[in-house]
Amino acid sequence: MKIGIVGAGIAGRLLAWQMVKKGYQVTLFDKNAFNSEAACSFAAAGILSPLAELEMAEPTIFELGERSIQLYPELIKELDQPVFYRQIGSLVTAHSSDKIELNHFHRMLKHKLADCDDYVQNISVADKEPELAHMGDGLWLTNEGQLDTIGLLNALQQVLLKKDVEWKEQVEVQAIEPGQIKTNAETYSFDWVFDCRGVGSKNELPLRGVRGELLWLQARDVKIDHLTRLMHPRYRIYIVPRPNDIYLLGATEIESEDYSSVSVRSSLELLSAAYSLHKSFGEARIIKQVVNCRPALPDNLPTIELEDGVGRINGLYRHGILLAPAVVKQMMIKFDQAISSQKEGDNAVNS
Repeated sequence: MKIGIVGAGIAGRLLAWQMVKKGYQVTLFDKNAFNSEAACSFAAAGILSPLAELEMAEPTIFELGERSIQLYPELIKELDQPVFYRQIGSLVTAHSSDKIELNHFHRMLKHKLADCDDYVQNISVADKEPELAHMGDGLWLTNEGQLDTIGLLNALQQVLLKKDVEWKEQVEVQAIEPGQIKTNAETYSFDWVFDCRGVGSKNELPLRGVRGELLWLQARDVKIDHLTRLMHPRYRIYIVPRPNDIYLLGATEIESEDYSSVSVRSSLELLSAAYSLHKSFGEARIIKQVVNCRPALPDNLPTIELEDGVGRINGLYRHGILLAPAVVKQMMIKFDQAISSQKEGDNAVNS
């Protein structure tokens, strides 16, 4: 079968890879240049934190996130180049004046997850991060992980090209219909088509963009090994360690469909929070600033639709990297069922 997929973010690439493994002929359309990092997936910090997200999300997000964490190790093994990935837990803490926020966070997790105590431990921060001993106590989320988002996306790109996926770059898709993908220049025919455009699908779905901002720091004098969240009354700051003394610094979300550069206020808030956590961040170097908008539906839950020859994956919100493997898995289950039903119908007609 011929499969057309529009959108080369994390959902589009993972879906294309699953289709290729089934033996289908795949064409991938994307509005960006081939080696561009403009897709919102490239702006993700690569946090795999289903439990922490449960504070402000529905249980569905936790369930899908847990499924993705199970799927990622095998998925990464299938790729031709290594991808930084680890699942060693994460730390949540707060300054003494904000411990009420930490307690509220813990209560919310217990309220939403009956077996919360299987995943959360009360600890002294110094037990996990000696350089953060001044923070006092904290919470240890045992099952959380992280990965290199850019490395994953590039590895998927390489394996798709190796498997002869046709990659149509810098193509603006005007319409997606059963069996057809229409651009300004041409109409392409497929057996099935899939829309994974994120915010680009606003004409078909009630989407909004949710702005995310990320600072990349190089801090040679900071030795933090674990993903660390800092609770605050106004925002949630996360610090994500990467190899070579790199730390990704960001906040949860900003309700704004604005693609402009990181503002002075956001920079001050993020950097001040990092400095308050570890004074050596004061000598860090800002090596990159990233801004993008993630696609969100009114209920902030993903949609996985398949009917009449058209599939849609969208609304991954700020959980794109966390949810993508599980969401694509669900789409493939739906797709396999649709193909089976189609074959049964053809057999009935022929008999």
